[in-house]
Amino acid sequence: MNNPSIASKIDHTLLKPEARKEDILKLAAEAAEYGFASVCVNPFWVKTAAEALKDTPNVKVCTVIGFPLGACHPEVKAFETAQAVQDGAGEIDMVINIGALKDGDDALVERDINGVVKAAGGKLVKVIIETCLLTKEEIERACRLSVSAGAHFVKTSTGFSKGGATVEDVALMAKTVGPGIGVKASGGVRTAEDALSMIKAGATRIGTSGGVAIAQGLRNDSEY
Repeated sequence: MNNPSIASKIDHTLLKPEARKEDILKLAAEAAEYGFASVCVNPFWVKTAAEALKDTPNVKVCTVIGFPLGACHPEVKAFETAQAVQDGAGEIDMVINIGALKDGDDALVERDINGVVKAAGGKLVKVIIETCLLTKEEIERACRLSVSAGAHFVKTSTGFSKGGATVEDVALMAKTVGPGIGVKASGGVRTAEDALSMIKAGATRIGTSGGVAIAQGLRNDSEY
């Protein structure tokens, strides 16, 4: 397989609202072919993706919760998570309550995240903090709250706001959470060069709709 060390860090992503079943099946087939870490799809498509990947256990089905705004009730996020796991999701990417974080309501933010962690029942949980909307201090606080709430990853972006991942934000997140927690760079990562710069900054997972192009772009790179 081409560049397996890089491919295994990619969440092959399709979150467009107009995505159809044939698009999800194509996404799953590409993930199986290239050995990506997961496919990341909207909750409605979890069952379809899980069925398509039932014979490819190394490729997980990831879905998004409270997406893309994060401004629904914690109980709604927990319910959505439980349903996704029942449908076959192996990984959960949730959006924090960004307004609550900015208001300094750390207790609500932590409870929001922890409710998803509990509902996930041991499945891997990534917390989308939407870095483009946060100050450096808020990024650090969101990361610390994610860790204390029991999450396994922090993630830069939904890809649906005004900006995506930056090397600087990834490095700050990695420094804040330490080596025991993953960092997912997502939003605007489209090329092999983009992916490698994020990994060098500390990202352990890459969320992108350009997984195939990235894998192909790295094909002849002997360093990786």
